[in-house]
Parts: sequence; structure tokens; C-alpha cells
Amino acid sequence: MYGVIDLGSNTIRLALYKVTDNTLQLKLSKKHTAGLVGYVKKRRLTPEGIRKAVDVLNDFRMILENVRVERLYVFATASLRNIENTLEVTAEIKKNTGFDIDVLSGNEEAVFDYYGAMQTVDMRDGLLVDIGGGSTELVFYQNSEIVFTESIPLGSLNTYSENVADLLPTPDERKNIGKAVISELDKIIVSCKNIPTDMICGVGGTVRASRGLYNALKEKGPAATEYNTQDLKKMIDLAETDRKAAISLILKVAPERIHTLLPGMIILQTIAEYYASKKIVVSKSGVRDGYLYHKLETAGVIQAE
Repeated sequence: MYGVIDLGSNTIRLALYKVTDNTLQLKLSKKHTAGLVGYVKKRRLTPEGIRKAVDVLNDFRMILENVRVERLYVFATASLRNIENTLEVTAEIKKNTGFDIDVLSGNEEAVFDYYGAMQTVDMRDGLLVDIGGGSTELVFYQNSEIVFTESIPLGSLNTYSENVADLLPTPDERKNIGKAVISELDKIIVSCKNIPTDMICGVGGTVRASRGLYNALKEKGPAATEYNTQDLKKMIDLAETDRKAAISLILKVAPERIHTLLPGMIILQTIAEYYASKKIVVSKSGVRDGYLYHKLETAGVIQAE
């Protein structure tokens, strides 16, 4: 058994895998909704935030004491990348949990997103989008090769915290989120805009929850693994036309994301409109899978093809 802990801005997750025929098979997944980005004040993770991370990691440690894990890797994304006291926080976590934290750059996170998604999605030409709690990673790829990666400092949780006063965003708040996303997208180099982006490969909890929302709204038929961008807009519009129904549906599908799902979906919709994307294909795998695969390949556990 091989394990990875993903210390994200919104959730902290432990995932355990077995390796069979050079492929990862997920055997256990446990998460805590920690909301670490909510503990960031003046670009520093507060002592309360550090204690929250330590408590969750020690809870995972108790689980790991009862499971034989040959290798365990712990990494953080925007949760610790986008703060000024990163070294202080990682040292405090090490002192109180024994875990060494690998803090990924935005580029590294995007690359691991891509290689993780490759395990379940045909990645030929398109745009990969991973909406986390504190950042959104974009990977432009063509002919099954990465062309360019970008990380923007807007995620579902920090966007909610900075723009939304109540549970769901108002029309004006929705516009403000869209403007903030467009401002970041305008900074991306022009050459990337020539890459075919009809399809978005969606990675991460926000996109998976949006797929759950889409399936819950469908009247019949098998569960979908993709939906079109017009369906995405309809789901977001529901919050304005029938707020009570939207809240009820989110509580049914992803209750832990009641306040962050709509902001995350607005980020996704804005990106889709900006790049004229037609559909969103949801990947079952992502940064954790790509990161662990890379680590095990480097260690010789998985053989490079």
C-alpha cells in the first residue's frame, strides 16, 4: 500500500493506493474540510490554522498506524504556497506530526494534475482546469503534450471569502467573481489562445461536485461523466431563479461545499466562456494520482513506459 496526503486550501485528504501492473488503484480516501485559507490573515497562516492542520494530520496518523503503508508522501498546494510564513508553518507541522511537507509550485501542481488526469481521460488537445480552494490551475495541451501551464490565485474558498456576503452569490457578486477571473486570464500569454480548447478536462472537488449537481438535475438516464457549458450556466442560474431549490440541491449533492460550490462553478464558467469551450469532461483522477505516480516512478516502484 502506498499513500499520499494532500494538504489543500479547503480540504485535507488522505488517499491510499495499491499498485497493480504499473497502475494506481485507490483503496481508501478520507478527507476533512479544514478550510485553511480561511485562517490566512495578512498573507500568514494563523496559529489557529496551523493547529487545524496539525489536528487533521494527527487524525490521519492514527489511521496510518493501523495500515501497512510502504511509502507515504505529504504535499501542500496553494494552502501553504500562497502565504508568507510557509517555512514557519512546515516546521511547526513537522514538529507536531512528524510529517515533512512538500510545498508544490503552481507549475508543479498543474503538471501533476495533467499526468493524473491522463490515467482516466484521453488527453489529446484541450485545456485542463483544476479549481482548488485557493487557486486554479490551467494546463494547455496539444497532441498529448503539455504546451503551457498557469496558476491563478483564485479558488472556490478564497473567492467566496472575498466576494460573497451570504450563502450564495448575488448577481452582482457573480459579476465581480467573473471580472476577477477575466483579469487573471488576460495575463496569460497570447500563444496559448491558439490551442484548441473546445473541451475542458475538469479536475478536483469543485468539478466533480458540479457533475453531481448535473446528474441530480437530470430526470433520467445513466450518470454522466461530462456535460456541456450551457448546462453549467443553467446550474449557476438556478441560484438566481430558485435560491431555495439551489440550496436544497447542493446540500443533497455536496453539503460540505454549500458555500464554495457556486463560486467555484462561476470560475469554471468564466474560463469556459473565455476560451469558447463547449463541454467539460470530468476526470476521476488528478493531482494526487499524478504526484504519487511520479514519486513511485522515481523510486522504481512503477516502471517507466
